[in-house]
Amino acid sequence: MLYSPGVSDHFYDNWVTQVRKGLLELSVLGAIRARRLYGYDIVKTLRVTDGLVISEGTVYPILSRLRREGLVEAAIEPSPDGPARRYYALTPAGAQALRRMADHWERIKRAIDSTMQKDRDLAP
Repeated sequence: MLYSPGVSDHFYDNWVTQVRKGLLELSVLGAIRARRLYGYDIVKTLRVTDGLVISEGTVYPILSRLRREGLVEAAIEPSPDGPARRYYALTPAGAQALRRMADHWERIKRAIDSTMQKDRDLAP
């Protein structure tokens, strides 16, 4: 079936935006799971993820929310390249939340993949 642009473009664009929003917190936590990063490094790390579309204006409010929730901690440190930087790291609660979120994401992904495979199996 060929894709034809039209009214469904708005629905698709909205759907993509909602999926992306839902995955940003998981992605930010995942980016800092192995090491402390400052905000712009998180943006650079996640920009390579196709379809994620993240900017500094997106990541900093997420980091603030995660910090208020106690999932990340921040420390300001001097930088040899300019002004001091705020580095973010997972707290123990953040590591636990990341595991739970990643497990849930995997379950959803497997279920959707299974459903999509069933649809492909039924196609003529």
